Amino acid sequence: QVQLVESGGGLVQAGGALRLSCAVSGAPIGRYVMAWLRQAPGKERELVAVISWSGGRTDYVDSVKGRFSISRDNVKKMVYLQMNNLQPEDTAVYYCSADTDYPESTWPRTALLGQGTQVTVSS
Repeated sequence: QVQLVESGGGLVQAGGALRLSCAVSGAPIGRYVMAWLRQAPGKERELVAVISWSGGRTDYVDSVKGRFSISRDNVKKMVYLQMNNLQPEDTAVYYCSADTDYPESTWPRTALLGQGTQVTVSS
């Protein structure tokens, strides 16, 4: 059974940076397109960043382009989200997710999901 375990969240001031990590176990990571999603209080979960099986393609939601960077290390079975110039509107629970297909539009609700890590950005 595939498990996704996030770490690296915390409290940071506006303009600061955090690096989230996701450890993948239970299956070859190379089978999966990996993504980071987030859910802020009172809002729907949204797709933040996606990375293809070997890392050759990435996509981002417009609000984080130029500030966030997704990467993966298939040997270490890890996925990362580098978040720079964080803003209060980035405050959310961030989830690591995995699916077998690269999304054409929306990220599937059936995708595998970790337990989440809280990111709080103070102004």
